[in-house]
Amino acid sequence: MADMPTPRLAADEFQRRLLAWFDQHGRHDLPWQSPRSAYRVWVSEIMLQQTQVTTVIAYFERFMARFPTLEALANAPQDEVLHLWTGLGYYARARNMHKAAQVAVAEHGGELPTHSIDALVALPGIGRSTAGAIIAQSAGHRAAILDGNVKRSLTRLHALPGWPGKPAVERKLWALAEYYTPATRLADYTQAMMDFGATLCKRSKPDCPRCPFNDVCLGYAQGEPQRYPESKPKKALPTRQTIMLMLRDPEGRVWLEKRPPTGLWGGLWSLPQFDKHSELNDWLEAHAVNPERESTQASFYHTFSHFRLAITPQPVSCDRLGGIRESGVWYDINHPPELGLAAPVKALLSQLAPFTLNPTPGHA
Repeated sequence: MADMPTPRLAADEFQRRLLAWFDQHGRHDLPWQSPRSAYRVWVSEIMLQQTQVTTVIAYFERFMARFPTLEALANAPQDEVLHLWTGLGYYARARNMHKAAQVAVAEHGGELPTHSIDALVALPGIGRSTAGAIIAQSAGHRAAILDGNVKRSLTRLHALPGWPGKPAVERKLWALAEYYTPATRLADYTQAMMDFGATLCKRSKPDCPRCPFNDVCLGYAQGEPQRYPESKPKKALPTRQTIMLMLRDPEGRVWLEKRPPTGLWGGLWSLPQFDKHSELNDWLEAHAVNPERESTQASFYHTFSHFRLAITPQPVSCDRLGGIRESGVWYDINHPPELGLAAPVKALLSQLAPFTLNPTPGHA
């Protein structure tokens, strides 16, 4: 492994220390650990991308109550999948998971292909680290992982310079991850690596005095473990503007339209959006009967990874709409249908009535 930095410990000693720590301090009662099927591990791994364990647990349990099997997920309408994902963000994860379930049913007999990293990575939304986690935890086969927690721990242990997102740095981290991965206790080892980074070698305030590797950790020896990993070079986020039409009918229902399947909030339901007030006016003139505009609400920001969206809500009431019923739905806020909602839309709808839009267990 030409790309691998000099290991700080022999692989067997690294494994011994980590698993001893995990046996005493690791998380052993997470809902996806029992039973630890490939399907349950996969769903948890996708949910845990960009999301804390404490947040994921309730979403995972609701998701499993509705979609207990891969086939149940594959056969579900996308709206229902996105509804149960509402609030987790990064909705492409849910859309890809739904597609991957359908591919697995069509091409792999309704099971995830855990015999091969490559076969798993071929499914939508599954990368190398997620595939490794699924195989190691559900099948017990040797497969390395390299999620954010593992990157942080290995980078600090070896004082590895550079942002881990750079290909050259990532290759070194993969080489280390492969080197340290054992041939036995794969499920425990994989969970231990994730727990170690999440609860001990944390992004801020790592608990170095309690770390089983503090005698060999170069970041700790340098007195600045939080210097690692280096951050991604920052660029100023551009700001875009949009006007969200909050159109209500005499019954108090709100008009929602489904977003295109890809792109911003792909496949979710949203308030109609316009770049300019003139475009909104043209839309109302063409479709709304007796529209009455209220005062524009204060703008607020929703931040994405690559830009900030300034959202200006525009409340309008009307008697009815003409000629566009197929493009949207009248959303009854007192009896909300199970639709996947963009986060800002959920927040705006929640202001209109004393009810919750959170998915609840048992909804068909």
